[in-house]
Amino acid sequence: MRGILIIAPNWIGDAVMTQPLLANLKALYPESKIDILASDWVAPIYRACSEVHEVIEAKFEHKKLQWSMRKQLAKKLRAKNYYACFVLPNSFKSALIPWLANIPFRIGYRGELRYGLINIALNNPSKVHRPPMVDHYLALSQLLSDHQELNGDHDQVPKLNISPKAKQSVEAKLGSVTIAADSTYVMCPGAEYGPTKRWPAEHFANLAKTLIKSNLQNHVILLGGKGDHSLAQEIATLANLPDKVLNWCGNTSLDEAIALIGISKAVISNDSGLMHIAAALKTPQVAIFGSSDPAHTPPLSDKAKVLWLALPCSPCHKRECPLGHLKCLKDIFPEQVFATLNHLQ
Repeated sequence: MRGILIIAPNWIGDAVMTQPLLANLKALYPESKIDILASDWVAPIYRACSEVHEVIEAKFEHKKLQWSMRKQLAKKLRAKNYYACFVLPNSFKSALIPWLANIPFRIGYRGELRYGLINIALNNPSKVHRPPMVDHYLALSQLLSDHQELNGDHDQVPKLNISPKAKQSVEAKLGSVTIAADSTYVMCPGAEYGPTKRWPAEHFANLAKTLIKSNLQNHVILLGGKGDHSLAQEIATLANLPDKVLNWCGNTSLDEAIALIGISKAVISNDSGLMHIAAALKTPQVAIFGSSDPAHTPPLSDKAKVLWLALPCSPCHKRECPLGHLKCLKDIFPEQVFATLNHLQ
């Protein structure tokens, strides 16, 4: 069988949730090489997936068609003679490249008037009855052949691997500030969606102080993208432990972030892409949920503990608290998170 192309999702957490699909496809079609076409910010996730043969990076931009670039990519991909393509985003533009590349079987969910671009399709589930994201992606693997089914022996939990090169880079950075990985806690204070998914900065700062007080060998590294740098700096300032609480937001690549999370003692995060990375690496973690639903996007790990208050107003799925109090996050106190961390370890 010829190769299989995957058009990757646009978000880190969603990309992590696709790994069981890759594993199932590899089990069903062991002779096929699985290639990934991904944006440069998501590509590191697939470099951490053992099933992937090649990651093809593209500088996709949100809300832009980039017609010329897509035509050029399609021309290059046509030469690879793929048998099938799984288009994981629901957008019209994500389905253009495999259609232009004349890939025979173009598989995905219906959406955005892409009839014909996708020629083997499933109906999108309603938002009310959405399955977990792993199941959402896994369902597509049944469409390539009427005679194939999901590999029931496969563990449907995402798994990532740490790049040796990224691990060496992170260990060098830790060594430069004399921090041991086994005494490093990673805090991920960001969440792209908005404030209703972000635990308060003062809570992160108080937890950091408690962790350092409990063991003077401990360090806290604040991890995230460039957009999280100012939030992390607020936390570091509130903690007022400049040698112990370090702001690395925007100062690591995603490959390095994966490595750091993988070798750290534990991770404390909001519902975010880094949360799913920690779960896929089996790092002990506490995941804090506010406006989102942990039944739909939980960290899939037996080393993870979700803290969610399940208030009558939750999950609201709003970017800003419609009631103005943000109790779903404010009332999860640092003491509770600290006690949960101790229980995990």
